Amino acid sequence: MGAATLLEIKHLVVRYDKAVVLNDVSLSVEAGEWVGLVGPNGAGKSTLLRAISGLVAFEARARRGTEGDIVLDGEVRFLGRRIDGLQPHEIRQMGLVHCPERRRPFRELSVIENLMTGAYLSRNSAEDKRRLERCFSLFPQLSERRYQLAGTLSGGEQQMLATARALMFEAMLLAIDEPSLGLAPRIRDELFAAIETIHHEGVSILLVEQEVGRVFALAERNYVLSQGQIIAEGTAQALLADETLRAGYLGL
Repeated sequence: MGAATLLEIKHLVVRYDKAVVLNDVSLSVEAGEWVGLVGPNGAGKSTLLRAISGLVAFEARARRGTEGDIVLDGEVRFLGRRIDGLQPHEIRQMGLVHCPERRRPFRELSVIENLMTGAYLSRNSAEDKRRLERCFSLFPQLSERRYQLAGTLSGGEQQMLATARALMFEAMLLAIDEPSLGLAPRIRDELFAAIETIHHEGVSILLVEQEVGRVFALAERNYVLSQGQIIAEGTAQALLADETLRAGYLGL
């Protein structure tokens, strides 16, 4: 593995009882890189991010010995260390931060309280304050609504809150799942502008997104996932040159 590789996945398999969700998946993300992960609905993209962040292993441990076991096989390495057996909070402490789909704020907490839950592993109040102000600079709407209950925010504001909350613990790699889902075009533009800023500050990005054109405009390299398998990898230009991929898997 190269010295600059942050994340490396080798031959990852995830099976829920008899249903194979991921089958022999391998991919990598280099330090400072923006990688896109695209493919049809149901391809296993969200499961892949959940496996990377330890959530699949956590669920498998919880269900072990019960009917409908979850099987996780293969290797996931971050900074050269095996993490596929670690707890989600241990993976987060290493700097791999997962921002899941469909936002899920704590609806009865304020914006600022939600953000501070993202720093629950931190023991440095001065650093927490700095990161909080950084989040507010990235998302001015959240600053204006810092004492508003999260459940009263618009969908776009909730997605901004979810992204900002993920940044409240220092990230080396931010794995983001479907950030534009259900958002108006203007809000999508604002959200991706903030993610671009985060990337320019040195955070690597692994982005799952249905809006393929947007991903290809931003990511340096992309993987196409279909039926639980990686079927193609390359730059946007290389993938778009393949007519079979364009028509059958990219919806272009």
